[in-house]
Amino acid sequence: MGERPNGEFSAERLHINILEQVLGSGGSSSLLHSYHRSFNGFVAKLTNDDAHKLANMEGIVSVFPNQMKQLHTTRSWDFMGFSKNVTRTNLESNIIIGMLDTGIWPESKSFNDEGFGPPPKKWKGICQGSSNFTCNNKIIGARYYKADKNFHPTDIRSPRDSEGHGSHTSSIAAGALVHKASLSGLASGLARGGVPSARIAVYKICWADGCSDADILAAFDDAIADGVDVISLSVGGSFAIDYFNDSIAIGAFHSMKNRILTSNSAGNSGPQLASITNVSPWSLSVAASTIDRKFFTEVKLGNGEIYKGTSINTVELKHNLYPLIYGGDAPNTKKGYDSSESRYCSEDSLDKALVKGKIVLCDSVNSGEGPLAAGAVGAIMQYYLDSAFNFPLPVSCLGSDDGTDVSTYLNTT
Repeated sequence: MGERPNGEFSAERLHINILEQVLGSGGSSSLLHSYHRSFNGFVAKLTNDDAHKLANMEGIVSVFPNQMKQLHTTRSWDFMGFSKNVTRTNLESNIIIGMLDTGIWPESKSFNDEGFGPPPKKWKGICQGSSNFTCNNKIIGARYYKADKNFHPTDIRSPRDSEGHGSHTSSIAAGALVHKASLSGLASGLARGGVPSARIAVYKICWADGCSDADILAAFDDAIADGVDVISLSVGGSFAIDYFNDSIAIGAFHSMKNRILTSNSAGNSGPQLASITNVSPWSLSVAASTIDRKFFTEVKLGNGEIYKGTSINTVELKHNLYPLIYGGDAPNTKKGYDSSESRYCSEDSLDKALVKGKIVLCDSVNSGEGPLAAGAVGAIMQYYLDSAFNFPLPVSCLGSDDGTDVSTYLNTT
């Protein structure tokens, strides 16, 4: 993607001329999209041989395939020391954050426009609305991109968020103050973004099948020209690649040339060598912070010992004590399972007659569907990572040492 030529020019005509030098009269039908608002480039259907010929032409910066990239809490800002009592200025309310993600859910309280005036005069974008999506003075612009036109049945063909990721990241960056926000009553608190008074411009680039390079570059092209002040995207590949072949690095470079900061996610992997996937020196790669709270679910045994496990439980057990059974002792032999399989409590592996009304001990974490279908009232799962999950029944995930203690208790009582 090169610089946009000075003065008036027809990007489509220019790009067709370039393609015709390789494809002849087929150049016009090969062109899929022209980038022209902020930089100069295009998307085209090419064979490998044609792409190689194009890459060797004078004036061509780079040629790379259109590949898919993937999408990489209320307490976070407090934990990192960002005060909630900050005097906001009118200047701050003119900051526009361009969110390149899965879209946004405009009805969320995080995006209420109460107290906001009209968008700043510098804004040149649009609201690509529909019957189910409208902008306001908080969400001042919205666009969506799908170059291949291949939509999944769950995709919403508008800037509306069908995945949840974009609404999440937008609320982290610029969400309004939402009091008593909670997860089904858990962790109630004040949810807020880093800059609650900032405006949001939405660029939906990610769908059920991921985020294509062609759509990422189209969003950068528009966001820069629309007048955003910051671009944020939590998207990346599986590993770092050459800048000339990286749509995010290219888009961020042109953003930088227009005095716009690109803040992108470092990646979803690690900790290990080379786990950061967005590495261009002209963008800000941001990792997730740790957090100073956990969701505990206690396990209290009949001998009085108490163990603190992790999980997100929104349902409490009706009684204080329940019988305990090891999954390996309750195989569903009628369906051909033995203890080597039922110990993991996978679906259909447990005998309902033995498990019903009891808490089942499992040797690994699972979805919880197996214990639930077998009639268990709860489950204790052994899990080596310090992470909390949501389950369809009460669950506590214990580390290997605590899990061994529970197993020993079960075998000796």
